[in-house]
Amino acid sequence: MICNFVAKICIFVVRNMFKINYDALGIAASLACAIHCAILPLILTSMPILGVNIINNIPFEYGMICLAFAIGAYSLSHGYRKHHHRFFPLFIFSFGICLLFFKQFWHENQLWFLIPAVFAIIGAHGLNYLYCKRARHCHAEDCNHAEVF
Repeated sequence: MICNFVAKICIFVVRNMFKINYDALGIAASLACAIHCAILPLILTSMPILGVNIINNIPFEYGMICLAFAIGAYSLSHGYRKHHHRFFPLFIFSFGICLLFFKQFWHENQLWFLIPAVFAIIGAHGLNYLYCKRARHCHAEDCNHAEVF
């Protein structure tokens, strides 16, 4: 199911090479983060054999959080300013990012922060996409509410 969704996102991006749907990109980045967090323990067990140590790599984790924040903040603020003028997706997204930072501070309970954070971030992008699609007016030429994955 995830592969089908990612394939649809890839097809959508290829069709619109010069017009990027930042909500789709944000959802893909969040899913990549979730897959990274799910598969990483499996890969980590073989890394010491190769002499690579990425366990608790703080710069990498903060880099992933900052990347998700940058993409998400841009796409959600674009939807807010240009299309639907609803603050709720930004609120949900901010809550999810805060949970990701809490995961870094309280590392022993990271699973309890990670799962709701991923759902909040993906939910915020999905809600923003729906709000943009249902918007009755547009302020810019880059609006295209009729497109669906």
